[in-house]
Amino acid sequence: MSALEPDSLYTLAPDRPETAGQVLVEMLDGFIDAGNARRLAREQLLAAGDAVQVVTFDADLLHDYRARRPPMLFVQDHWESYEAPTIGIVQLRDAAGAPYLLLHGSEPDVMWDRFATAVVQIVQELGVRLSVGTNAIPMGVPHTRPVGVTAHSARPEMVADYQPWVGTVQVPGSAAHLIEHRLALAGYDSMGFAVHVPHYLAQAAFPPAAETLLTVVSRATGLSLPIGPLPDAAREAQEAIAGLVAQSEELVELVRTLETQYDAVVAARTEAQSGGLAGEQMPTADELGAELERYLAEQARRRDDPH
Repeated sequence: MSALEPDSLYTLAPDRPETAGQVLVEMLDGFIDAGNARRLAREQLLAAGDAVQVVTFDADLLHDYRARRPPMLFVQDHWESYEAPTIGIVQLRDAAGAPYLLLHGSEPDVMWDRFATAVVQIVQELGVRLSVGTNAIPMGVPHTRPVGVTAHSARPEMVADYQPWVGTVQVPGSAAHLIEHRLALAGYDSMGFAVHVPHYLAQAAFPPAAETLLTVVSRATGLSLPIGPLPDAAREAQEAIAGLVAQSEELVELVRTLETQYDAVVAARTEAQSGGLAGEQMPTADELGAELERYLAEQARRRDDPH
């Protein structure tokens, strides 16, 4: 088997459980994760029950070690441990005991085409009925309003309950988005959700977005994904944010301005949905693209200078 073939990138567990008709939820690390929403949601899912390994990818072929150096622990006079990058699919169970699949680990740095093709092959071999991607993006929205969601799918009827927030926009690609695109081209049902995180909180943990992410995925798939302590964490976060904002008149004014803009957008979307023509107040594609670029630049700076 050649290393150039997509099926050489992964190994199916010989004693894997039955997976036909199950949902695959994607929560890879490495791309935009404003407010750490996807990480918080993923940690909640993995903590809720025992994971059964179904697929293991060869991370050694897919990871760029000099771009993202794995952590090693040094103790006094020796190397104690090494956290190797991993990519895989595990089977978990929701709050009602229904099984589903979770793709998690480090987003591949290389061979995206082969990786996406490999996932399409896995979806076919495992009999996956629906694949759902997850994301969290920084937006010019206030923390005092409900967390917004952008839903996407090649089949409009799958996201008919969600109004678009933008029209056409070019943004940096990701392996997960390529997977969704390739699955759709291959005729498999796929969709994705991106929760909106206030841009001024993008670098901090924002549990309300993680709770919303699990809620919308549950609604779309029929699963009862466990949200655990996320509601309590969300309330505590909102209280802490409110306290910090109150200490700065500049932040108070920023939030007020965002609230006014948000309320105007919601009113415009409501009018547009009822047949009006007031959709022009939605965030522009350029504004969204610029916000994503700023966030990625900040993430890169943090990686280069951890102090």
